Amino acid sequence: MNSRKTLLSASLGLLLVSTAALAQQKPIAIVGARLLTVSHGTIPDGTLLIQNGKILAADARSAVTIPAGATVIDARGKTLYPGLIDPDTSLGLMEVGSDRNTTDTSERSDEIMPHMHVADAFHAETELIPVARINGVTNAVIAPGDDDSIAGQDAFIQLAGKDRDAMILRSDIALAINYGGNQKRPEPTFPSTRMGLISQLRQSLLDAQQYDATLQASKKKAETKDPGKPAEIPPARDLKLEALLPYLHGDKPLVVQVTESYDAETIMQVAREFHLRVVLKGMTHTQDILDEVAQWKVPVIFGSIYTQPLPNERYDAVYSMPAQLARRGVKVAIMSTDAGGPGGAHSVRNLPYAAGFAASYGLPYDEALKAITLNVAEIFGFADRLGSLDPGKDANFVIANGDPLDVRTNVEQVYIQGQSIPLESRQTRLRDEYSK
Repeated sequence: MNSRKTLLSASLGLLLVSTAALAQQKPIAIVGARLLTVSHGTIPDGTLLIQNGKILAADARSAVTIPAGATVIDARGKTLYPGLIDPDTSLGLMEVGSDRNTTDTSERSDEIMPHMHVADAFHAETELIPVARINGVTNAVIAPGDDDSIAGQDAFIQLAGKDRDAMILRSDIALAINYGGNQKRPEPTFPSTRMGLISQLRQSLLDAQQYDATLQASKKKAETKDPGKPAEIPPARDLKLEALLPYLHGDKPLVVQVTESYDAETIMQVAREFHLRVVLKGMTHTQDILDEVAQWKVPVIFGSIYTQPLPNERYDAVYSMPAQLARRGVKVAIMSTDAGGPGGAHSVRNLPYAAGFAASYGLPYDEALKAITLNVAEIFGFADRLGSLDPGKDANFVIANGDPLDVRTNVEQVYIQGQSIPLESRQTRLRDEYSK
C-alpha cells in the first residue's frame, strides 16, 4: 500500500474537519476580548460579531448591538486576532521528507515547469495541517520546492474544509521561480551556471511571447476568414508556454526566490525587460541593495529569518532585514521557514514566532502582525476576505491567552468561516495517550 495513505488515512475525517459548509448560521458574539484588528488598531474591550461565516462587526463592546438569540461567548482577558497566513509552505505536498512517496515538492524531469499546478498534488489529509491550525494558522500559500528554475504555480488554501476542493480557495495564484545556486545542474547537464539559468528563463519567456503572437494571429484570421475557404488549423497547444501567458500579460505575479543581491538585480532586469509583476522571496543576504529594492516597489516575502549570517555580515544582518525593508516602505510578508526548504510543511506552526523574532529586531509590532496576516492577503489578492477583523471578511480568527507573537501564549480557539475548529492533531492524541 502507498505509504502516504498508510500514514494518513486513519484520521481523514478529523483532519478535514468535515462540516456541511464551514459557516455557522446563528449569530455569535465574542465579547470582552482585546481585539487586534490589524486594519484599525487595537480595541482593549471589544466585541466581534459573526454570522454565516462572515464578520458583521469588530468594535468596542459599547458600539456593537448583539442580536436577540445570538450565542454570546465571554472572552474577557483573552486576545482575539485574525487567522495567520503563511505566504510560502509545502503543506499537503510533503509529509515525511525522507520518504519519497510522501513528497511532491519538485519535478526533477525538467527545469522549466510553469504548467505544473501544486493544487494537483495537494494532499488535504496531511497530519501537518492540524498541527499548524493549533497555533493559529488558518490559511497558507502552498508552493513547489526550489529545485527548478520555473517550478510551477502556487495555490492559496484554507486549513479546514469538507474536502480538498473546499480547502483550495484558489489555484494558480502565482508562478514560482527560483534563481541561484540551488537550481544549477551538475555538469554536463544544462543549466550548470547562473548564466545558463537566466538565459534559459529569458528564452522561455521569449518563446511564450512568440506563442502568444501566433495564437492572436490565428484568432484574427479565424474572425476575418473567407466563408468560402476551409477553416485554418489553429496552432498546436503547448501547455508549457500557455501557462506563462497570464504572467506575461501582468495578470498574475511571479514569486521569485533569490538569496544574494546580484541574483535579485539580475532577476529584476528580466522583470523590467518583460514587464513582469514580481514578488521577491527569500532575500536573506541582500542588505547592500535595500535602497534599490525599495525603488523597485515590489513586495518581499522574507525568510527564513533564522538564516545564519554570512562570514562578512553582522550577527543581526538577517534578523533585522524585515525592519530595514519596512523602514524603506517595502511591503513585507514573513514566512515560517526557508524558501523551498525541507521544513516547509513542518515549520508552519512556528509562523508567529518568526514574526515575533522580526519584531524583537526592530520591526514595529503592528507591522510584524501585518507581515503574517493582511500583507500576505494583499500580496495574493485576498485582502477583501482575509487578514484583518473587518465587516464582510471571512470569520477566520483566533482566541488566545496572550500576545500572538509570544512563544508563551497558548491558542485556545480557532475559527475558520465561523466554525470553531477542534484543537487536536496526531501529536496531541499521542500526548494524551502516553501521558496516562
